[in-house]
Amino acid sequence: MNISYAWLKSVAPGLNEGPEELAERLALLGAPVEGISSRSEGLEDVIIGQVKSVHGHPNADRLSLCEVDNGEEVVQVVCGAPVIEEGGFYPFASVGVTLPGGFKLKRAKIRGEYSNGMLCSEKELGLGRDQSGIMLLSGELAAGQSLTEVLGLDDVLMDVEVTPNRGDWLSHVGVAREVAPGGAGGVTLEPIPGASPIEFEVETGESEVSHGDVTIRIDEPEHCYRFLGVIIRGVKVGPSPQWLAARLRAVGQQPINNVVDATNYVMLEMGNPMHAYDLGKLEDSSLIVRKAAQGETMQTLDGLEHEFDDEMLLICDTSVPHDIAGIMGGMHSSVTGDTTDLLLECALFDPKSIRRTRSALGISTDASYRFERGVDPEGHLPAVKRAVEVILATAGGEVDGPILEVLPRPWEPFSLVLRPARVEQVLGVRFEPDQLAALLTPLGFTVQNGEGAGVADDWDADDGVTEGDDLNVIVPGFRSYDVTREIDLIEEISRSYGYDRFPEDLGAARPTTVPDHPLFQLEDDLRVALSGEGLFEAVNPAFASEHEGEVELNNPISLEESKLRTSLIPGLLRNLEYNFARGARDVRLFELGTVFHSGQVGEPPREDLHVSFVVTGRSEPEHWSGAGRALDYSTVRGLVETVLAISGWEDAAIGGPAGAATKGSGDGAMFLPEFSIDLRSKDGSTTGAAGQVRPDRVDAPAWAGEVWAMELMLPADPSVRATTIYRPLSLFPGVDRDLALLVPYDVPTSDVSDQMCKVGGKLLERVTVFDLYRGDGVAEGHRSLAFRLRLQASDRTLTDKEVDRVVEKVVKRLREDMGVEQRL
Repeated sequence: MNISYAWLKSVAPGLNEGPEELAERLALLGAPVEGISSRSEGLEDVIIGQVKSVHGHPNADRLSLCEVDNGEEVVQVVCGAPVIEEGGFYPFASVGVTLPGGFKLKRAKIRGEYSNGMLCSEKELGLGRDQSGIMLLSGELAAGQSLTEVLGLDDVLMDVEVTPNRGDWLSHVGVAREVAPGGAGGVTLEPIPGASPIEFEVETGESEVSHGDVTIRIDEPEHCYRFLGVIIRGVKVGPSPQWLAARLRAVGQQPINNVVDATNYVMLEMGNPMHAYDLGKLEDSSLIVRKAAQGETMQTLDGLEHEFDDEMLLICDTSVPHDIAGIMGGMHSSVTGDTTDLLLECALFDPKSIRRTRSALGISTDASYRFERGVDPEGHLPAVKRAVEVILATAGGEVDGPILEVLPRPWEPFSLVLRPARVEQVLGVRFEPDQLAALLTPLGFTVQNGEGAGVADDWDADDGVTEGDDLNVIVPGFRSYDVTREIDLIEEISRSYGYDRFPEDLGAARPTTVPDHPLFQLEDDLRVALSGEGLFEAVNPAFASEHEGEVELNNPISLEESKLRTSLIPGLLRNLEYNFARGARDVRLFELGTVFHSGQVGEPPREDLHVSFVVTGRSEPEHWSGAGRALDYSTVRGLVETVLAISGWEDAAIGGPAGAATKGSGDGAMFLPEFSIDLRSKDGSTTGAAGQVRPDRVDAPAWAGEVWAMELMLPADPSVRATTIYRPLSLFPGVDRDLALLVPYDVPTSDVSDQMCKVGGKLLERVTVFDLYRGDGVAEGHRSLAFRLRLQASDRTLTDKEVDRVVEKVVKRLREDMGVEQRL
């Protein structure tokens, strides 16, 4: 937001801080100033010249010889402007002056006559659009005066960064509320030169209102909440007076004409966008707020033709559209030099509707920028009165009838409960109720005692805060978009008090009693586990190429990334290739992220959370004692089992050779068939896959080792993590029993261990595998596994009979359920 320092001081009387000091203060208030610049830059040496005489050029029909008084002497200037007034005052650049754009003037001979400078147009000075003639100045002027002083350009422009929630800062009055010595109550509007007091009446209707032959109607009350119109007849459209043009130039705006400039002036001053229509060009002298017909078109003020869909809001007459509501007016009814009668409009639109239309059409204007962020619902009537005052003072004319107001949805002020104890709890500093009122009142809030106040929207009965000194705070219209909860008021208190004034020491804090969602707990557990295994977390964007995704983006950042990924592995493989290119041999990466798949017809895309890893190189860090063992199938399988054990899937298991789950992006499989496995949930459905990545899937150098990867879909609603319960160690001795078992190759060792734990009951403390044997004495298709069973009770010493009973039960169940025999 461009803020004129001089303009700001005029609406905030008593503001004595310089631009730099003011910028520091605004930064502390949450509105940092991105830049400070002088408006007179490039025009410092341009002065006022008075044309003493004008004669035709002896050698050119379209050139004139002018005698120009520059305040020190009279010099000859060759000028090509079609109209030059003797005695008129014009911007004059002498020989040696450099104009904006880098053009340096020299004494030149033009068709045999010397020119000792130049009389300038608005465009040559960067002050306007008019290049048809030189810039004629009016008022009490003298030759030799500084142009920047005459035009009010001896000013400082401040570029204030406005956050999306603070639409009230998009005006000089809005910023003045924050910095004026008296706060919002100390803001005043500067007097308009030549203005006279005006008495206004307002005629209001719910959906339609008329005066004479002029009618205003709202057909879309859900998108247009308020519409004000004023009829002004007998105006004379022309250049704006110097004071008005100077205000606009001070913030980088180019003057157009006195009517349009008046609407822009009020918008920049008060924050309410408005538009002036040529009343004579409106069919049936009417304005109707309606949705567009599909395919309807209109030429806007920028000369472009736009086509609309049936969700876009337009302002039309009974025949054709004249305005894209809240965004830009149309060319057909624009104000021109021939306009004599106006219909001035100021409305309140739904921010979401404006944002959608603006985005679809690719248009962004000063008006849409404000409507999207929220315009003061209480500011329309004062803004319309101000605009009428400026138009009558600069363009003449008279108001015909009352202010016409269509008001389908009146705005109702609302209040919030503010609890001083809650303020202290959040900010760590105690404020008395009168201190809170003193901090909020300058910002425009009305603070009352809490008698009869309702409960704040975010009030929590369990936060331990008493309500004895509750305050009732009425929120002003210009803050109704971003202050909707008690916590928002507390933020305003901290801003007003000053962030730099809070103590640096940390106060007491109460940990939350609300547990994290099980999915967040699962993510944390996976991060801890994989980091503990030596893996580093990678974070890749979800955008993917056409071959790596299914869901197409409506507005992709590039054609190469036009879809959303269906797998995490391709991104991790690119990370791996990046490391290979820099000589890294041992790489361990994992990622937790979302993948996307096309939904059924008529349904949105499906979004799933996945965990994936890619590893290569040695299984342990490099050490002088040895070269280190390379990662192999067994090591990677152990890592997969670690992930699977905490994945959130009940009874998740490793299945046989991977099938469809190994399909990567594209048509081929991701893993080598001989080193690939499926990961399955309790019901047998495939939830992921792991294995050795095929060589054609990764661009690896010759020295690189095997690349292994895994990807697993996590449950959307995992079971809640069991609460850890403390149990003291038993005071009684335990008993160890070793079992040698003949286990078929198709029975996983982990299944045998799990079955032992289930059958052994509470007395079986632990099961470990301590030996594996294959060879003589072992039946074909089997292997010999030695298990050690640790049995122990917490209240007694176990007898041999009790231990034998448990062991016999375990052996019997293994034989019956899994075909596992005891090796004798």
